[in-house]
Amino acid sequence: MRKIELLAPARTADHGIEAVKHGADAVYIGAPQFSARAAAGNSIEEIERLARFAHQYYAKVYVALNTILTDQELEQAGRLIHQLYEAGTDALIIQDMGITQLDLPPIPLHASTQMDNRTPEKVKFLAEAGFEQVVLARELSIEQIREISQSTDVKLEAFIHGALCVSYSGVCYMSQNGCGRSANRGNCAQFCRLPYTLTDASGRILAKEKHLLSLKDLNLSNHLKELLDAGVSSLKIEGRLKDIPYVKNVTAYYRQALDKILNGKEYAPASSGHCTYTFTPNTDKSFHRGSTNYFLHGRQRDIIQPDTPKSIGERIGTAYSQKGGIIVRTDKALSNGDGFCFIDHNGEFHGFRANTVQGDVIVPAEKITLPPRTTLFRNFDQAFERLLAKESAERKINVQITLTETPKGLAATATDEDGISATLPLDEEKTPCENEERQRDNMRNIFTKSGNTIFRVTNVELKCGIYFIPAGKLTPWRRDLLQQLETEREEKREKSRLIFPQTTHAFPLKELDYTGNVHNESARRFYQQHGVERIAPSFESRPPQHVPVMTCKHCLRHTLGYCKKLDKTANDIQEPLTLTANNGKEYHLSFDCRNCEMSIIDKK
Repeated sequence: MRKIELLAPARTADHGIEAVKHGADAVYIGAPQFSARAAAGNSIEEIERLARFAHQYYAKVYVALNTILTDQELEQAGRLIHQLYEAGTDALIIQDMGITQLDLPPIPLHASTQMDNRTPEKVKFLAEAGFEQVVLARELSIEQIREISQSTDVKLEAFIHGALCVSYSGVCYMSQNGCGRSANRGNCAQFCRLPYTLTDASGRILAKEKHLLSLKDLNLSNHLKELLDAGVSSLKIEGRLKDIPYVKNVTAYYRQALDKILNGKEYAPASSGHCTYTFTPNTDKSFHRGSTNYFLHGRQRDIIQPDTPKSIGERIGTAYSQKGGIIVRTDKALSNGDGFCFIDHNGEFHGFRANTVQGDVIVPAEKITLPPRTTLFRNFDQAFERLLAKESAERKINVQITLTETPKGLAATATDEDGISATLPLDEEKTPCENEERQRDNMRNIFTKSGNTIFRVTNVELKCGIYFIPAGKLTPWRRDLLQQLETEREEKREKSRLIFPQTTHAFPLKELDYTGNVHNESARRFYQQHGVERIAPSFESRPPQHVPVMTCKHCLRHTLGYCKKLDKTANDIQEPLTLTANNGKEYHLSFDCRNCEMSIIDKK
């Protein structure tokens, strides 16, 4: 039976705590430094607070330390890793192989998707190097994931929801090239979300001021069983910059979807507890740019959102303007303060807020005119957000309590859903009671209560005589029993004792160019020890000329209908194609049709 992990993002400790409450088996959070989301760093104290909460449910805390580092930063990282280990971190997500050369505590390492993990050879190498878990490239098909899984026993982690990077992760240098902000150093400027004009060599405009590199968001909620069957063990939700309502809603949605698959025979949850919610999870109500399953089942044309990089939200219905408001045909309940948006006939995105809603009439807070029969979306649901602003989930671990007799009185044993038990005796004179039925009910009622603990008592079995014991003694007895069970759970919690090995097996390549992201001497030494003969410095330390600043599985020829490989009747265009940003910066496009890839090269 394979344990399956639902892995949720945490911008802060509070985000992570809510993720665990709403069903996450693990959360990933940024370190104080050296995280690929520089705006989402957290103190050691906050990470420790999150770990204490998560560990109650046997949920894990992974810390992202996944940037490339200078030699000086490696020294700082070494000290930081020891602090993170002492704070209760269950694993580190890393990109820089220089970290493997440090004097590490017994903490597991996960290979970040920034390592560009998309071949069986690469993943097998990482497994043999000592990585406990490998985060797969988002571009992989289900067949490619299965092939990787069959090549190694390492735990595989795959993204299932959230924003998509258009470039293969870890090999995007567009931000560094354009403004000196490195994605591999945690400061991506998101050039992929900008509008571009695409022209061919004759000057013909193929697309004007469209978000041609801005992908829709990933949503694989209908493909979870396929991923598990292909070998994935960790299902990852993207979003370390997202707000708490997003984390609550999306985590709860996937928890419910996953629980329908887990049967306790083939697959089981990786942590303890069962969640109840005060709301109905719905991913359409959280930030998204439209949905795609990307390349899971092969290439498809409709994977970008060319009109806007902003959130679209849920489709409400068909609307049109009239004097005094907007009429919308919908079966959804609308509220004052809701946010709406639409894309007009020119492909321009517009948004507005409802001042009031009266039946099927929306009165906008500002003047807005809709074309006839406009498809209207709601990207802010006021009522839904109010639900999520409150306590919206409870997570409890099921417990059974059995009372038995001892020579000196009674003993209570609490056994949780993981089979962990605690027993607490009560020395008490066995005084017969006048009404056994009433006392039996009283004992069951008291032991069924669990207060503010992490437990839910599902059954109380009385394998003892029924004696008179005052409620004033039963209540603290039950309270101390559950406290003892919590202590017992912590003592039996699985803790890593893994020491990262030093290995010398061959890396799949003999040469590494700038996409190897070798930024320090320790990383260089690692690759040399594993048979790499020529190692170029990182793009960030010595930018090479006339090389791709981004390499993508996404192909604009295919998206716009110019792929001769798939469509022999496609209109011909004159290459090279040029992408021009609004600031005038130009890029050439290069197409590798054999491997079905597109590269973007700075024209200058």
